[in-house]
Amino acid sequence: MAQRAIREYDGKALFSKHWNEYFDGFQYPFKSVLVTSGDELRAKAKEHGFEWLNQEPLVAKPDMLFGKRGKNDLVLFKVNKPGDVTLEDAAKWIDEKQSHEVTLLSGEKGYLTHFIIEPFTPHTQEQEYYISATTVGEDDVLYMSAEGGMEVEEGWDEKVNEVHIPITMSDIDMEKSIRSQVPADIPAENREAFTSFAIQFFKFYRDMNFAYLEINPIVLIGNEAHILDLVARLDDTAGFMMRDKWGDIEFPTAFGMEDQSPEEKAVAEADSKSGASLKLTILNPQGRIWTMVAGGGASVVYADTIADMAGVEDLANYGEYSGGPTTGETQFYAETIFDLMTRYPDSRGKVLIIGGAIANFTDVAKTFTGIINAMEKWADKLKEHNTKIYVRRGGPNYEKGLKDIKDAADRLGLYSEVYGPTTHVTDIVRMALEGDK
Repeated sequence: MAQRAIREYDGKALFSKHWNEYFDGFQYPFKSVLVTSGDELRAKAKEHGFEWLNQEPLVAKPDMLFGKRGKNDLVLFKVNKPGDVTLEDAAKWIDEKQSHEVTLLSGEKGYLTHFIIEPFTPHTQEQEYYISATTVGEDDVLYMSAEGGMEVEEGWDEKVNEVHIPITMSDIDMEKSIRSQVPADIPAENREAFTSFAIQFFKFYRDMNFAYLEINPIVLIGNEAHILDLVARLDDTAGFMMRDKWGDIEFPTAFGMEDQSPEEKAVAEADSKSGASLKLTILNPQGRIWTMVAGGGASVVYADTIADMAGVEDLANYGEYSGGPTTGETQFYAETIFDLMTRYPDSRGKVLIIGGAIANFTDVAKTFTGIINAMEKWADKLKEHNTKIYVRRGGPNYEKGLKDIKDAADRLGLYSEVYGPTTHVTDIVRMALEGDK
């Protein structure tokens, strides 16, 4: 399962979008905005439907994939008294926080660029609860506590009840398991409401293909559920079938990390719309050795081998194309690699390794047709950069695929060496480096 974090705002928007479908008996008063500056917040307050920004006390905090915002003094929820935060207070606070680099208690450094603003929810500590779900091994696990807030991690084993729910468990048995593990210290008058919410929360987590979903705290006041803090990660391998339910959701770069390049974002976007796996990380855009590797495990092996034999500074990228990509998807991926690798000259020339293990079901000839189509468009640029291509692949239709790519390279005047599964999986790395010398 590939987990990709989403913003708190987007997680809450998903709840709001599907609330009536999953949360019978509860209301969710969703009021939330995501802004990148104080001026944007001021402008938002003038739009229809966002009058509450001028009418209600507010809470403001960064929305950039890091936790413990309260302990990092990055939550604005009071000025003179709890809830006494106006629109202008929030806008000025955002502008001040954006004006300098921020260092978290965990050591990460960076600039704050995105903020979530919501109404302040008056409540007591007794109305705060904790709930989360994630996958552990082959099971889903639901965590519940009568205590929510920043201190729930202190004494976790004593405070939090766990419910292990196998993926084969029926809904009836799942509901029984959750009911049996609801924390005993939840007040009797709220116990049934919390139990009902927990059952529906788990169904929402499972059906929406979350990899991790945490609300801390969830505040239950009558039939209203107030999601005060939320952390969420989606299983992005399900993205191609969840397009309608997730909508146009963003997978931002975590705070303190360098933002993705346009090419990395484009491949990630293509990956989210495909049942195949398309991954790309640019390690050194001026690197000499580029890879197109089929398979996640193989990509690790090739990257380690190149780093060991040539040095990590020469390894330009890391990624994979696997899971039966279409010819068009493979061509797009190959063209992205060819574009990147021909931007910076290197007097030693460039090396392209098209590697992989032995495919189980991916049609090698079909994916190689995509690579060949890309080679035809980029042949002149590849030759201009004195590119040498080394291929090693096995699997369905591999003989045809290898013959086709060799014939195409020869026809286009590109240097190539092509090997099948009888050659060790990483031998082409050694061959490429020896040939380069």
